[in-house]
Amino acid sequence: MRLLLTLILLTLATQARAELRTYPGTGDQVLVIYSTLDNRLAEPLIAAFQATRPEVSLRYEDLLASEIAARVMAETDAGQPTADVIFSSAMDVQIKLANDGYAQPAQVPEAQGWPDWAKWQDLAFALTFEPGVLVYHRPSFPDGPPQSRLELMEWLKTAPAEQARIGTYDIERSNVGYLFLARDAEHFPDIWSLLRAMSAAGLQRFATSQEIIDRVADGRLALGYNILGSYAADQARARPDLGLVLLRDFTVVVSRVALVPRAAASPDLGRDFLAFLMSREGQTILSEKLRLPAVSLEVSDANSARAMIAALGDQLRPVSVSPGVLVYLDQAKRRRFLRLWHQALDMSAR
Repeated sequence: MRLLLTLILLTLATQARAELRTYPGTGDQVLVIYSTLDNRLAEPLIAAFQATRPEVSLRYEDLLASEIAARVMAETDAGQPTADVIFSSAMDVQIKLANDGYAQPAQVPEAQGWPDWAKWQDLAFALTFEPGVLVYHRPSFPDGPPQSRLELMEWLKTAPAEQARIGTYDIERSNVGYLFLARDAEHFPDIWSLLRAMSAAGLQRFATSQEIIDRVADGRLALGYNILGSYAADQARARPDLGLVLLRDFTVVVSRVALVPRAAASPDLGRDFLAFLMSREGQTILSEKLRLPAVSLEVSDANSARAMIAALGDQLRPVSVSPGVLVYLDQAKRRRFLRLWHQALDMSAR
């Protein structure tokens, strides 16, 4: 059975939609990274790291979260080397890799001052603090968008059909979308009524944030629900018709989680890159250049966990880096959740 699983995962890995880029260094050391962070966004981090380690070449593969897990598991189980460091927006999948023995301890100096909620057993570390937001097409909302889930439900029920265009993640294809919605269900008992209202308005589902953001920015969609705020904030600066709001009833916050795989070919390089990501310099680049809110307590500008918590308090509902998130990967619970998801969408279509 173990061999069969490995073969299946290897097949999935070869079919992955990896976007590979290489960044040459002056020496023969090669750092391999698997990440859900777009290549374009990652380049300032890579450039800054190579400025301190010019001898290191980088091989950077942009993958979906499920593809990262499949690659790491398949390569490890087959006795092959895998990435030296991985980081992903699917917290539950990353923690499962660590919990199942696919990570190795990474004792980096920065971990000593890391918030307790943002690390687990020197195996997994949160790098960012990213709220799920409502993105909206500004021209479609001259008086402003809905500010809560109840207001969103009311708008979906009363808006003309040609205006009530809404998109969200396809939770069967998006790990972060599944995590956002599962957390929503814990905090908002009427989540299925909201989904029925979305579906009745013609809900469109997508695998990535970018697909939704693009459609909201150009008006093909009026709203995008539960979208990674970091991506939206970065693009809203250059796309004037794109707006975003943190729903005031509550806002789920997720983090990109990094770890060094057990089968890393160059674990020392993986730890070095992880230490850089957690350093003040790395966290500042994440915050200021990539617009990914920083976890480090040394970074206190507006785009940081410290500043957001101070400003919004209990409105924020962060997901801790701990085995507690594995409940969302329990297969029986996942099947039940997906059944409720389909029922909500199917009932509104009748």
